Amino acid sequence: MCVHVAAAVVVNQSEEVLIAKRPAEVHQGGLWEFPGGKLEAGETVEQALARELLEETGIHVERARPLIRVHYDYGDKSVLLDVWRVEAFRGEAHGREGQPVMWVRPEQFASYTFPAANRPILRAASLPDRYLITPEPAEPDMFLQQLDRALARGIRLVQFRAKKLEASAWQALAAEVIERCHRAGARCLLNTSPAGFAACPADGMHLDSRHLHAHEVRPVPTSVLLSASCHNEADIRQAETLGADFIVLSPVQATASHPDAEPLGWERFHEMSDKAAMPVFALGGMRPEDLETAFAHGAQGIAAIRALWGIDDL
Repeated sequence: MCVHVAAAVVVNQSEEVLIAKRPAEVHQGGLWEFPGGKLEAGETVEQALARELLEETGIHVERARPLIRVHYDYGDKSVLLDVWRVEAFRGEAHGREGQPVMWVRPEQFASYTFPAANRPILRAASLPDRYLITPEPAEPDMFLQQLDRALARGIRLVQFRAKKLEASAWQALAAEVIERCHRAGARCLLNTSPAGFAACPADGMHLDSRHLHAHEVRPVPTSVLLSASCHNEADIRQAETLGADFIVLSPVQATASHPDAEPLGWERFHEMSDKAAMPVFALGGMRPEDLETAFAHGAQGIAAIRALWGIDDL
């Protein structure tokens, strides 16, 4: 039997997330968690979420959206964590059942012990909803100016992808991209090999679908992010084997860059992302106006080159 649980990543105006401590006598007692609880008979996830948050923390949900669904088998219990991101609420959060509650920033999650099933939720709560993949650099100065414009528009997760540069030019440009991302409060992943990453450490490394299957173990430490490009279920399983923190799944829609690739479509994307044990970004024909559709189909958000880089400037 699988227990269906509604859980909330409640975010305040300071971008802090609400966490609560489980009572010592219950399953996974003494660990920190995201507030929520089991669905009652006849309840929707939204109804259960609103009820549980009011009962546990005293807040009234005003705006929420799907974030991630996590299937997990503890051995003695199977759970489906249906997690929503609560972006607007009324009231002051407090432990109405006597439980400690805290507002913490996502970068502080490592200081608290959560149930094993919460690992994908921790990643989802730590990631933005847009993942910029840079186009192939033509002229470094113009490339960096365009990067600055994208960062100024609020991009906070960047994959530096440059396949045609010689090693020395790649390393110099990668270092500058990382520095500019950090200056803007963004994280940068490098689409490169482990050797390339070692030569220019960043916030993480991205594996394309070819390099994804070249590894048997995680190629970078767990202290940095690992993402991967996936196109089918075998790719997703391999990403799980390597302990990827998130993936991009494509192509969701037809794209000019890969006209021969068969689009997954949103329904197939939903089926595949729901079985993934990590956050999934939708890639392929994505634009910012697709975000709500992406959320509704289980995506962390969208990944894109042209639409997030600035289509008019390409």
